[in-house]
Amino acid sequence: MTYLIGYGGATAVFILADMIWLGIMVGRFYRPALGDLLSSVANLPPALLFYAAYPIGLVIFAVAPSLKAQSLGLALLYGALFGLFTYGTYDLTNHATLRHWPVSVTLIDMAWGTVLGGLAAVAGTALASRFGG
Repeated sequence: MTYLIGYGGATAVFILADMIWLGIMVGRFYRPALGDLLSSVANLPPALLFYAAYPIGLVIFAVAPSLKAQSLGLALLYGALFGLFTYGTYDLTNHATLRHWPVSVTLIDMAWGTVLGGLAAVAGTALASRFGG
């Protein structure tokens, strides 16, 4: 039950924060930077799969070890590193393989993934610690 609460907390914060970020940044940054590479509407099935699966990784690699160590600092560190590595995999691969992928998108997206992973892992850890028994 503890890990399920951690998953729920991490998922809620992850989705909410990312929706706010995308709501602000798509028109201001991503669309101008990526142009026609960016779809006008999201493809819902893979998006939903991503938002369901990504927090599982956060629980395994950040929340669970942080609960064991009873450390929100560790949750922040491991969540941030998970975000950096996962968003980095996506962005650096795109940067290496797509002709018009801007370095600014790579850097900003990796920074956002780092912040987002850390926030979501801290939220999942804090809620699991408090309500997980």
